[in-house]
Amino acid sequence: MTFSIIGTGMYVPPKIVTNDDLSKTLDTNDEWIRQRVGVQRRHVCTGETTAELAYQAALRALENSGCTPEDLDLIICSTISGDLVSPALACVVQKMLGASCPAYDVNSACSAFLFLLETAAGYFARGKVKKVLAIGAERMSKLLDWQDRGTCVIFGDGAGAAVLASGEGYIDSTISTKGNDEVIRVPAFAGESPYSTLEPERPFIRMQGQETFKYAVNAMCSDISKLMQNNRLTAEDIAYVVPHQANKRIIDLACMRLRIPIKKFYVNIQEYGNTSSASIPIALDELNRKGLLKRGDNLILSAFGAGESNASCLLKW
Repeated sequence: MTFSIIGTGMYVPPKIVTNDDLSKTLDTNDEWIRQRVGVQRRHVCTGETTAELAYQAALRALENSGCTPEDLDLIICSTISGDLVSPALACVVQKMLGASCPAYDVNSACSAFLFLLETAAGYFARGKVKKVLAIGAERMSKLLDWQDRGTCVIFGDGAGAAVLASGEGYIDSTISTKGNDEVIRVPAFAGESPYSTLEPERPFIRMQGQETFKYAVNAMCSDISKLMQNNRLTAEDIAYVVPHQANKRIIDLACMRLRIPIKKFYVNIQEYGNTSSASIPIALDELNRKGLLKRGDNLILSAFGAGESNASCLLKW
């Protein structure tokens, strides 16, 4: 016994920042950003916290599933941009929902929502849970150097959530980590210890663009190919591939290498930018709410991120 997804939800802050808005303070323009990344606009927090984004997405997922907070046996959250070092984001959301189940976070950057699903699968397999709330929530705007056009034009804020229930929808998965902290790096606050001899780093995203691009394409193609081969699937058998929304050119190249029609890749980076671990559950909720999914559809979710941690899974809707 594994699980099936019985409800989804998402929330993004109402403030929209367009490429033209960014061009007023950066040496960039709409055409440059669209061609290199595919982003047209992004939603950015003003007064919202990461917990509030997660809470709103969770409410929508619970409503969509027909469940209440009292039904939950576990809440797991993915984030690299929580409001607090401790307690975990999941603990804060648990209190906001009024739930009483265990709650904790998983940090694996942009791949983390898929790590949440793999974690949940273990609980279901052992019969420990009947209902699980999985949330990816990110306030990436607080981790950006807003003078660095190589990174700040890419990211946005938002949250996505899914309610999981006992079932047979989680078919297969693959996860991998190489432990590389050079390609993508987000330093923590250095602290103020008078005894420290470490050189402090600014706590903003640093990314080697070309290396990230190559790693992402290779990881996505390798993971999706493995899942399809192991489960004897062809492109015709897949309803949608839901990729991490990092860069439209990454998705385009992966699509070409995999020989899966681009119409089967769900893409919304133009609207939200890269929302890290929230991007896949946001896309999943859009697919669900638009009525594009039907029961029995095969979906492949695929993500990659910092630490060269990547994950993909095969779901039956």
